[in-house]
Amino acid sequence: MNTKVTIAGVELKNPVMTASGTFGSGQEYGEFVNLGLLGGVVTKGVSNIPWPGNPTPRIAEAYGGMLNAIGLQNPGIDVFVKRDIPYLKQFDTKIIVNVCGKTTKDYVEVVERLSEEPIDLLEINISCPNVKEGGIAFGQSAESVEAITKEVKRYAKQPVIMKLSPNVTDISIMAKAAQEGGADAISLINTLTGMKIDINRRTFALANKTGGLSGPAIKPVAVRMVYQAANAVKLPVIGMGGIMTAEDAIEFILAGASAISVGTANFHNPYATAEIIQGIEAYMKKYEVEDIKELIGAVR
Repeated sequence: MNTKVTIAGVELKNPVMTASGTFGSGQEYGEFVNLGLLGGVVTKGVSNIPWPGNPTPRIAEAYGGMLNAIGLQNPGIDVFVKRDIPYLKQFDTKIIVNVCGKTTKDYVEVVERLSEEPIDLLEINISCPNVKEGGIAFGQSAESVEAITKEVKRYAKQPVIMKLSPNVTDISIMAKAAQEGGADAISLINTLTGMKIDINRRTFALANKTGGLSGPAIKPVAVRMVYQAANAVKLPVIGMGGIMTAEDAIEFILAGASAISVGTANFHNPYATAEIIQGIEAYMKKYEVEDIKELIGAVR
């Protein structure tokens, strides 16, 4: 039985990865999950300089999920290169580094720094607000998606995955823009913008007012967008958004995802990724599926 999948020339032993921002840089989960079992570890967003993130409170529970407005707090590329890459290199897994920035130049700086590092793939988070364009996210206009993809590709030495924002009118247009810009793969969906109000304090539950909604509540939206994106482009697609179980993961694979990322589930159940890998294998046995590739995009 073959569970191996290939993303932009990089072979993963199985299609299960972590979703950025829910797994630290792997170390935090080391005592729960053998990272060597995973297809890949996607790190928390890394920026060119340390980011302090947003003021608190920055997490709130929501029905069927959670809202977060962490603001991509991270110690910056220098600490990441010195501390996190050596840790991840101990394990037989692929390293996917999520990159964030406030300007195109910020992204390029990180991508250049990573060009000589022993990592496998880059995932570019374009749900970050573009400070040069009045704070609209890079991923919210097709022109901007294509432009940032082109610029990153000029400097990247590893294959580039563009992580798409779902807060758009038509996801297939954004997927095509990433393809036009030269992306090697796309991943989706990032969080949906939401809000929660504390009725007793009559104020916002998050200091930032809005936050990103993740968890099972968003899964049907994510499956639909993955299906649309996979049918719009010829690139490999990494699906995510509310995956809690192997059944959820298989839904995304059938919709057209070559691999999947597990996010919010890790908070609820730190063993989720390992359980999903086992569950996919059990499903393949049950339905006598010899090769996982038979399932990718099988539902047309």
